[in-house]
Amino acid sequence: MKYSMAASLLIALTILGVAMDGCHCKVVQFIFGDSLSDVGNNEYLSRSLARANLPWYGIDFGNGLPNGRYTNGRTVADIIGDHMGLPRPPAFLDPTLTEDIIMSNGVNFASGGGGILNETATYFIQRFSLYKQLELFGGVQELIRQKIGPTEAEKFFQQSQYVVAMGSNDFINNYLMPISGDSWTYNDDTFLIYLVGTLRNQLKLLHSLGARQVIVFGLGPMGCIPLQRVLSTSGDCQQKSNNLALKFNQLTSKLVMELSNTLPNASIRFGDAYDVVNDVISNPSKYGFDNADSPCCSFGKIRPALTCVPASRLCKDRSKYMFWDEYHPSDSANVIVAKEMIKKLGFGKVNQAGAPSPQPSLAPSDAPVAAPAPSPNA
Repeated sequence: MKYSMAASLLIALTILGVAMDGCHCKVVQFIFGDSLSDVGNNEYLSRSLARANLPWYGIDFGNGLPNGRYTNGRTVADIIGDHMGLPRPPAFLDPTLTEDIIMSNGVNFASGGGGILNETATYFIQRFSLYKQLELFGGVQELIRQKIGPTEAEKFFQQSQYVVAMGSNDFINNYLMPISGDSWTYNDDTFLIYLVGTLRNQLKLLHSLGARQVIVFGLGPMGCIPLQRVLSTSGDCQQKSNNLALKFNQLTSKLVMELSNTLPNASIRFGDAYDVVNDVISNPSKYGFDNADSPCCSFGKIRPALTCVPASRLCKDRSKYMFWDEYHPSDSANVIVAKEMIKKLGFGKVNQAGAPSPQPSLAPSDAPVAAPAPSPNA
């Protein structure tokens, strides 16, 4: 009888995927963000107007086809994760996602156009706000609890790494747009209080869901992206936008320090790359760039073209351009930002096993060239 009961227990534990001495799950990461971190979620939102499903996106990544990333190569999160030995988490909406994949690779909830505020970028029709991403994370947690049990699931989520990288859309695609209700409701100071106060509640919610190791990324000089420059008659950076980014970073840095000191067992850190990005823009040749004010992928003299399109022309050498399109940095720029974060935050290896995916080959591109066929998943 005792043998029978022990055998039954062992079978039950095996079915649940729990070893007798614990889960032994490796460290993975869960990413919450916008188009700077999206790896394909918006590709599965059929009505979304914020999608990176056209050539030339992804030209320097894998097979060169669009893969959901809003750049020619890797995101900052890709590069930092590779450095730390973390697997690249798949998009939450990837139809192949399973509990086993979640425990082996984590999940990326980032969504192009997403913001801290629910009302941000509503004209994109479909996108995941940060509150929606946290809701989806709660659903993922329930799946894992059912898979390995509540105790091991708690350990798994508490040892995982978390990235929160949002905020630029709340300004560029909300507050700074005259048609936005928030632009009429708030001034600069009250909007920042509203925005950072909302982020405070979201970070506390993330902590209540078990997140302990959290990195919150700040904003770069968003007034210097090509889309903002083209709105100026002089082509210069929009200083108002940059000032808002600096103030957001200041308030968010204080918030992160406060929460890290008051929430139980929390390690919440702030990643600020504003200065290095601003230096690249001011001194591009110092970092190996020929251009830091216009996109590599553009539709000739017709600007702003918000996305790359099959008829777009590419710069001759993608590694020499800081910006890939009107909004987003190139792979080369993302490498600089990632290295700055690694240095400032002291990121080291977490998982020793497993090699990172290969870096893209940034061969010079002579425009125009034939566009690759769209990805089957686009």
